[in-house]
Amino acid sequence: MLSNFRRTKHQQHLAQLPKIPQTVEDVKTLSSPEEFRIALLNAIKGARRRIYLVALYLEQDEGGDAVLSALYRARQQNPELEVCVLVDWHRAQRGRIGVAAANTNADWYCRLAKEHPDISVPIFGVPVNTREALGVLHLKGFIIDDTVIYSGASLNDVYLHQLDKYRYDRYQIINNPVLADSMLDYLKQRLLTAPAVNRLDNPDRPKSIEIRNDTRLFRQSLRDAAYSYPGTASDRQLAVTPLVGLGKRSPLNKTIHHLMSCTDSKLIMCTPYFNMPALLVRNIISLLRQNKQVEIIVGDKTANDFYIPEDQPFKIIGALPYLYEINLRRFLGRLQRYVDNGQLVVRLWKDGDNSYHLKGMWVDDEWQLLTGNNLNPRAWRLDLENALLIHDPLQSLREQREHELHLIRTHTQVIKHFTELDRIGDYPIKVRKLIRRLRRIRIDRLISRIL
Repeated sequence: MLSNFRRTKHQQHLAQLPKIPQTVEDVKTLSSPEEFRIALLNAIKGARRRIYLVALYLEQDEGGDAVLSALYRARQQNPELEVCVLVDWHRAQRGRIGVAAANTNADWYCRLAKEHPDISVPIFGVPVNTREALGVLHLKGFIIDDTVIYSGASLNDVYLHQLDKYRYDRYQIINNPVLADSMLDYLKQRLLTAPAVNRLDNPDRPKSIEIRNDTRLFRQSLRDAAYSYPGTASDRQLAVTPLVGLGKRSPLNKTIHHLMSCTDSKLIMCTPYFNMPALLVRNIISLLRQNKQVEIIVGDKTANDFYIPEDQPFKIIGALPYLYEINLRRFLGRLQRYVDNGQLVVRLWKDGDNSYHLKGMWVDDEWQLLTGNNLNPRAWRLDLENALLIHDPLQSLREQREHELHLIRTHTQVIKHFTELDRIGDYPIKVRKLIRRLRRIRIDRLISRIL
């Protein structure tokens, strides 16, 4: 009886979410990073009113240059076009992890702005916290006219498959004026008006220490901010709900918890880093105990964007993929009986030396969560995250959903037993020594929480 009451509570939460009506014809699921790159560049080229791009970073490489050059061309051809880019403040002003911060992305933005004095393409830096390790801008979604192009991808060579390697993500194009307006209003009212948010294409921008207090106040304001829109869809039609949140008790986190707990038959989850918050692990175990099915698709350690091949110089950050594998091995060992009876299916994704960056959930044939949320402690507590929750009670998107899942599973193998995963003793000697040293001083848990 208590179980039924709890399930009803979770169902009520989802039922009470305001929902925006969505037509089937205006939803398109893309199948590859290359297709995503082409669609994004074509959308920028064809924009008539507005282009707002939000990403963790816009990189100074061929892929990033293709996007930024397209923005300058679009603005030049249509001076009335609204163009704006928002990226993480801290990430734009440093080099890649382990690389010196010379010639940063922000420096590149300034050079291009100087080269185009008559064309304004403002690039804003959003400081979600005073230090990058304590929170970043992890919002997703490119708003172009009345269309939202939603992906967990940032903008650089590997995400856009500009060169040989790619980083695999999810890519949806949703044409919906109400959805686009609601996401844009949030950017304009909550982010672009904040004193902590400043232009990165301006060489006279303030130092992070100078806006420290503004950043603290800004972070506090983000905890209470939400998308605002008229929710006119019924529970019997295709609909989409935009969600945004910061902090452990955010509306987005609550909805993820309720969504998992509403599973009637099967839950499918994607995450690049197997490092789930305790609440989500408990949700999975609860579903398995109720004889429900759970499928988790996670990247192999070699498909992790932090993985460093053995023939390259080792850095501390290269231990992360191994820490995630340790977590997965421990998780499977604990739940091996559910793997044996077929209730729990764990797939490892690997395609050559390409990397895996997929996130999201599918619940039964009714709900689908599009998100950049990594479903890890950092996303749960530190980063500013958002998502689009699609309600599809009539299974209007069934064909697209099944095709996307088929593509995701193509380069995966099912783990039949936890012993198929490497032990610490199997790791390269430098990794092995570092992990054992980290575990002795218990700093591995802290690292997993902030990276």
